[in-house]
Amino acid sequence: MSHQATFVGNYREAATLARAASMGPAASLTPTLAAQFRAMKARALARMGDDRGCDLALAEAERQLGLRTTDSDPPWIAYFDEVELAAEFGHCFRDLGRSVEATERGAGSIIGDGLNNRSDFFATMVQAESYIAQGEISRGFDIALKALQLGESLKSARCVQYVREFQGRVTPGMQRAAEFRDFIEQASGFRLWQQTAWPPSD
Repeated sequence: MSHQATFVGNYREAATLARAASMGPAASLTPTLAAQFRAMKARALARMGDDRGCDLALAEAERQLGLRTTDSDPPWIAYFDEVELAAEFGHCFRDLGRSVEATERGAGSIIGDGLNNRSDFFATMVQAESYIAQGEISRGFDIALKALQLGESLKSARCVQYVREFQGRVTPGMQRAAEFRDFIEQASGFRLWQQTAWPPSD
């Protein structure tokens, strides 16, 4: 619920929901669950521009994940691992405008094994946004094309939203660059790009 609230823009509610989850019954709050709840709180706080709160939540998420053992969690939460947490770091630092940290901490969030295309798509789009925010537009556009390729098999409103957010970060100056013209020529052939309006409306 916290994750969904962040997606629809209810950031305070998202932070409250994540905080409530982390205060659940101690017997059911395993290390991985505690880590995920803190990560969801961090995502909401990052969207709100709360650097300190986000950093504290991420640090606690990392600490909690380090406490897990092979039998400390129920099987259904096993997917939330160091790779997933790296993706959360990437998302948070992107949203806080700390693009260098986003590319550094989020670099390990892309598996690329073909089994996790949805997660890989999200993480790759975040990396693309972070690189163009640093002015590395050629690298950012190349990574965005890889994300759009991953997205060919995905049907999700969240995927479309990630593409729209990427579009929103492409400044007029970037649009005049030759790298962007090459990028747009290729991007136009991908389904997710076709589902968005370009240029994005104000």
